[in-house]
Amino acid sequence: MEVHRDIDSFRQARRDLDGTVAFVPTLGSIHEGHLALMREGRRCADHLIVSIFVNPTQFEPGSDYEAYPRALENDCEKCESLGCSIVFAPTEDEMYADDHTTTVTIDGLTDVLCGPQRPGHFDGVTTVVTKLLNIVEPETAVFGDKDYQQLAIIRRMVRDLNMPVDIVGVPTVRETDGLAVSSRNDYLDDAQRRDAAALSRALARAWHRFNEGLRDAEQLVEAARHHLLTYDSIDDASIDYVQCVHPETLQLYGGKHREIGEAGAVMAMAVHIGEARLIDNLRLDAPLPDELSDG
Repeated sequence: MEVHRDIDSFRQARRDLDGTVAFVPTLGSIHEGHLALMREGRRCADHLIVSIFVNPTQFEPGSDYEAYPRALENDCEKCESLGCSIVFAPTEDEMYADDHTTTVTIDGLTDVLCGPQRPGHFDGVTTVVTKLLNIVEPETAVFGDKDYQQLAIIRRMVRDLNMPVDIVGVPTVRETDGLAVSSRNDYLDDAQRRDAAALSRALARAWHRFNEGLRDAEQLVEAARHHLLTYDSIDDASIDYVQCVHPETLQLYGGKHREIGEAGAVMAMAVHIGEARLIDNLRLDAPLPDELSDG
C-alpha cells in the first residue's frame, strides 16, 4: 500500500493503477463504520483508495476541529489490512491555497436536520468532496447511511454537476446496543455511553409506531422525543432536533404536510450528550436493523 501526502505524487500513483477504483473519503480516526465502507469498496472495484483528511472548512467556529483525533499511522495500518491500494493523506496547505475562494453550495437540502445548527458545514463537505473526486477520479465513491443528509446532498451534487461517479450508500454500523458507531463516542464517559443508546431506541420506537399504521409525522416525532427525555443525560436543551423528512428531497413532514405517503420517511435526530454531538437516523419504511429489534 502506498501513502501520498501531495496531489502530484498521488495522481502519478493513481495513473499506475489498472482497473476500476472505489473511493472512501474519511476524516481519519478510522473505526468499524469506515471499515464497512472499505469492504464495500473492495467488493465493487478492482482497487480501493482511502483519503484521510480532517477538513477544516466543514468545522464551524467553536467546534471540535482542533480536538478531532488524528492517528495517521494507525489509520494507515487499518487501511492496509482491508486491501487498500493507496491512502491519500494531504495537508491543509495541499488542499487549500491561501487565497482559495471557490465553494460548492447545494440549495434546499441543507434547510433541515443538521443544516440550521451547523452553518457552513455542508458547503465545506461538498467543496472538499468535489475536490477529492476530481483528484481521485474513482468509478465509485462509498459513504455511510449514518450521515444521511450528507449522503443525500452528495448524491444531488453528483447528479447536478454530471460527475462520472456512482455514489454507494452503506447501512449504519451499530454497536450491540444499537448505538451508531462514531469517533465521537470516545468523548462519552460510562454513564453517558449507556444513555447514548437512547437515540437508536427512540428511533426504534418511532419505527414501531409507523409500522403499526401511524402516518402522522408530528406524532411520530413526539414519540421519539418523549423517549429521549426518559434518559438522565438528555433534556430539552440537549436535543438539537428530531425531524421526519422525505427520503430523497429531505422535505420536512409537518404542519399541513404531516401525513407520510408512499415515498416513506426518514426519522433523524441530533443530541448532545456530554461533549459529544451524536446523530442518528432510521428509514421508517425499511426493515428494522437487528440491533434495534428490541427497541
